[in-house]
Amino acid sequence: MATYRAALAINPQFADALGNLGNALQTLGRGKRLYRAPLQRNDELDQAVEAYRAALRLKPDDPQTHNNLGSALEAQGHFAEAVACYQTALRLKPRYAEALFNLGNAYGAQALLDEAVTAYRAALDAQPEYPEALNNLANALKEGGQVEEAIAAYRAALALKPDFAEAHNNLATALKDSGLTDEAIASFRTALRHKPDYAEALSNLGNALKDQGLLDDSIAAFRQAVALRPGMVELHNNLIYSLHFHPAYDPETVAGELRVWNERHAEPLARLIQPHNNDRNPDRPLRVGWVSPDFRSHPIGRFLLPLFEAHRRERAEGAAECQFFCYSDVPFPPRKADAITARIRAGADRWHNTAKLTDKELAGLVRLDQVDILIDLTMHMEGSRLLTFAQKPAPVQMTYLAYPTSTGLAAMDYRLTDAVFDLPDAATPPYTEKPLRLRSYWCYPAPANAPPVSPLPARAGGAGHITFACLNNFAKVSPQALATWMDILRQLPESRLFLHASPGSHQGRLRAALAAAGIDPARCEFFGFLPFADYLALHHRIDLALDPFPYAGGTTSCDALYMGVPLVTWAGPTALSRGGASILSALGLPELIAATPQKYVEIAVNLAKDLARLEPLRATLRGRMEASVLMDARGFAGDFQAKLRAAWRAWARQ
Repeated sequence: MATYRAALAINPQFADALGNLGNALQTLGRGKRLYRAPLQRNDELDQAVEAYRAALRLKPDDPQTHNNLGSALEAQGHFAEAVACYQTALRLKPRYAEALFNLGNAYGAQALLDEAVTAYRAALDAQPEYPEALNNLANALKEGGQVEEAIAAYRAALALKPDFAEAHNNLATALKDSGLTDEAIASFRTALRHKPDYAEALSNLGNALKDQGLLDDSIAAFRQAVALRPGMVELHNNLIYSLHFHPAYDPETVAGELRVWNERHAEPLARLIQPHNNDRNPDRPLRVGWVSPDFRSHPIGRFLLPLFEAHRRERAEGAAECQFFCYSDVPFPPRKADAITARIRAGADRWHNTAKLTDKELAGLVRLDQVDILIDLTMHMEGSRLLTFAQKPAPVQMTYLAYPTSTGLAAMDYRLTDAVFDLPDAATPPYTEKPLRLRSYWCYPAPANAPPVSPLPARAGGAGHITFACLNNFAKVSPQALATWMDILRQLPESRLFLHASPGSHQGRLRAALAAAGIDPARCEFFGFLPFADYLALHHRIDLALDPFPYAGGTTSCDALYMGVPLVTWAGPTALSRGGASILSALGLPELIAATPQKYVEIAVNLAKDLARLEPLRATLRGRMEASVLMDARGFAGDFQAKLRAAWRAWARQ
């Protein structure tokens, strides 16, 4: 930069020196960008744009400078201007592969996937041996749901450039999405051999290992990723969420990691907190904001449906006490938006698509909407927006539905919970939020087109044996839970066990554990991801559901019960282990809640042996669900709004 400036001091009209100065400034400016904050002020990028524009005033027909100006504008988040620059470069040089590649990137950043694919294919037509274009073409294809085509393109990129770590990482992600977890893990490890400090690949590897139940290895990978990129909040989120699956990490230990997270990522944003000028009238209609990437066919979206549809009815009747503002991070709408998105949106008073906003920009939008109560629905899971909440854009902030523990965020005021998750007389857990107890944490919507409850499988077709199942994420199959289930299988030698798991070596490890315990591995059957209708129909083959621990089920438990399958659960010492207890308590079935793992075995075995009791229970469970608080949407909405009102009045009195 100093040398280019010296050249320009001698000859201010030296267009090539201006262009090269712009390149150097852009390189420096891109290096200073913060992760997920492309629109921040960046002096080097501003100066790069200025240098390129000066060069083009002297040499307006230079396609390379138009391309480079587009690249700098894209780095600032000015995508439309960047596209115009690339198109100008291409008018001057029609088969300009680099400009076509950059054009694809700019389209992809705007979720214009078809346009991005067209641009990348044109770049490859102009320059067939272009591994970066193949990699980005594959990214766009994968985002568009064409996973097999994406895998082929990643492999083509790697054939040209075998040490392309980013392509190995991206290929691994596509393989994982296809359920090929072993192959994905191998590809992540290959990426790391070529680039040992590749923190994102380490974190992705951690997620794949977690999916296989290898929690020690998973947590080690996450810790290494965080050590490499301590400022990258997404990596730290992955570590924190993974700790909840591991039986060795008690609430105090997790709280310690959350304190580190809060100090590192949230406290520096406290300077952005502004005074709240919301009208403190305790009885006026409230503006309630909801922040989520999951307003869609997802457990979060499903459990929100009854509340939003009740709100829509109240609004139509002129009786709504709240206005609902949705900040939707559903990625790449409308591709991942679906019928549930549409139904939730119909219940919203205002809807913002916010996937492309930075955390700071989202906080500004919430303040502009003058939201009174802002509700997080993600915590530390994928798509977390806790750094928006760290800026306290609303006077009252809550977390709900992601999982029933703590965000660790000092700026979060409440956790929505119930009296089973958080016993009123229990010792206060090390959470940063105050508990706000609903009459039930859950409000379950009847699945559309759910098949009728089938006869008891143990009676049907002369089966003569009980089939148990746990259809939760395989990461929840802890060694302690598995040991308990094996005890049940030993006491019922003809029984079977269904588990949810994608293909991979983890299935072999579990079968080996069964064999070592003297249980025929053929008694265990695995099921990968199924279409929703097939998943519900699978319950026609299941007699009893087994809740995992220490991380209990939620959606899968409600689905099983609605399909007539009783659930056996252990009400453990933490909120995370009490999801099944919360659901069964709401159904009036405390006899299916165990106080110890030993009692869990006893309940499951006794019920399996008593078909005369199990059969009528199965036949009446759906009706029991429909008559319970679990499916009383209007009652849930009234209780929910009453709790929000109480929290609002507490703030208004301050």
